[in-house]
Amino acid sequence: MMKKLDLNCDMGESFGAYVIGDDAAMLKLVTTANIACGFHAGDPVVMRRTIRQAREDGVAVGAHPSFADLYGFGRRRISGERPEDLEAQLMYQIVAMQGMCALESHPMTHVKTHGALGNMAAVDPDLAALCVRAVKTVDPALVFVSLPYSETYKAAEDAGLSVACEIYADRTYTDAGGLTPRSQPGAVIHDLLQSVEQVLEMVVGGHIPTTGGKRLPVDATTLCVHGDTPGAVEIVRALRASLAENGVEIAPFSKP
Repeated sequence: MMKKLDLNCDMGESFGAYVIGDDAAMLKLVTTANIACGFHAGDPVVMRRTIRQAREDGVAVGAHPSFADLYGFGRRRISGERPEDLEAQLMYQIVAMQGMCALESHPMTHVKTHGALGNMAAVDPDLAALCVRAVKTVDPALVFVSLPYSETYKAAEDAGLSVACEIYADRTYTDAGGLTPRSQPGAVIHDLLQSVEQVLEMVVGGHIPTTGGKRLPVDATTLCVHGDTPGAVEIVRALRASLAENGVEIAPFSKP
């Protein structure tokens, strides 16, 4: 049976006069878009424009909530927030995106946590449960996009949410199955050939190669590329071609 794989991209990260990524070109190639909700990037105008373009291109859309960290692009580790305050911030972002999607007649399908929030929740059971609770409170029908081998994946399953197992084209992995911290050398893959080889190993081979030489079993639902990565559009074109050559069908994991 032919393997199916979703291609998702973190986008909608332009803000005011600042343009980040080529969202228009990317939406012609991916099947799912994770749209910034204004806390780490994006703004209401960018959110609306990205949703509209995604609807026209037949791309599923979801919320990409984060810590309140515009200055650090959501990549700074923030602690000390009262749990109820952080939960409210996440619900606010999800509701804002869901409402904007409803107004544009393009229903939202999923939620994926961004940056430091997602990385911290992946190893912190309490934070993972908080993120999952925020999603379920807003809409239990939403799919939760999560890394395998993470606390968020476990929490989402335990809460009864549908979970989409996500892998990355441009990030390396630790022996525990998590993403290599960006502060460490080799965390981000810049070589296209290396990226393609890693993706094929994960999707076709069914294993995540780690920096320590392990091969962790994985059944990937969706493959992420970052819209702000230099040459991201060319990377996605190459990935799509390689996946097609290896018998992988590109299709969204959830349709509006």
